[in-house]
Amino acid sequence: MRLIASDIDGTILGHDGTITQRTIEAFAAAAEAGVEIVFVTGRPPRWLDPIREQIGHTGTVICSNGAATYSLETESVVSSHVLSWDTVTAVKQRVESLAPHSHFALESLTGLHVEEGFLTPNRVSDAEHYAPVALTPDMADGGIVKMLAVLHTGNADEFLHLVRPAIGKLIAVTHSAPELALLEMGPVGVNKAVTLAEYAATKGIGAADVVAFGDMPNDIEMLGWAGAGYAMASGHPSALAAARLTAPRFEDDGVAQVIEARLAALHLA
Repeated sequence: MRLIASDIDGTILGHDGTITQRTIEAFAAAAEAGVEIVFVTGRPPRWLDPIREQIGHTGTVICSNGAATYSLETESVVSSHVLSWDTVTAVKQRVESLAPHSHFALESLTGLHVEEGFLTPNRVSDAEHYAPVALTPDMADGGIVKMLAVLHTGNADEFLHLVRPAIGKLIAVTHSAPELALLEMGPVGVNKAVTLAEYAATKGIGAADVVAFGDMPNDIEMLGWAGAGYAMASGHPSALAAARLTAPRFEDDGVAQVIEARLAALHLA
C-alpha cells in the first residue's frame, strides 16, 4: 500500500458535513507511515473545505470526476479536461428530446452556472444560492469541466438508463446523488480512474500499490483500476458489483477499519 485514494461524500463524509475522528486518525496514521493520500471526488474545487479543515489535507484532490486536479497547498488547478460548447449543445438537445422536463447547469473552473429550474428551494441552502442564468457559449471560456442535468422526479438510475444510449458517445455520464435524479457529465474518456492513474504515475506508483474507496457509480472505474478497490457496504449496488473488495458500511467507519487493518499488516510484515 503506497497510495490511498478515497472518494469523499458517502465514503468518509456524512450528510451532516463531518468526518469521524476515527477516520481522521486513520488517514493521519497512513500519512505518517509514508503512504501517499489523494482524495478523488465529484465535487468541484470550491467544495473541498471538509478535507482541508477536518483532515488537514494540503495535497492533491482530483475533482469533478477526474476533470480537474487541484492543489490545496497552492489553491490552484494543476490540470484539467474541458468540454467544448458544441458537445454541451448536442448533449443538451439530446437529453431534452428524451426528458423534456430536465434542467441543466455547467461547472466551470470559474464557478457554477445554473439555468432556471435547475435548483429548487428545498435543495439549495441560503449560503449556496446561485442566481439562474442563460447558458451561453462564453461560459466555455472558463473551462467547462462538468455538465449537470436534473429531473425533479424519478431517480438517477432511471434517468441514466434513459439518456445514456443517446449521449454515451459524446460525453462521459455517471451519477453520485443517491436521492436525486442528477446526472454528472464530463469529457469522453475522463473519469476518476484515468486521472488517478496519471497522478499515481507521477509518483512512480502502479495500480497494484493503490488502495481505493468509493460508494457510487462515479467510483466504478477507480474501484476497478486500483489493486485494492473497496466499495462501501452501504454503497450503490453497481459500485459493489464493480469492486473486488468490500469495506464495512460508512456508518461503521468502514474506510478507517480497512486502513487500520492494512497498516497493522504492514507493521507485521
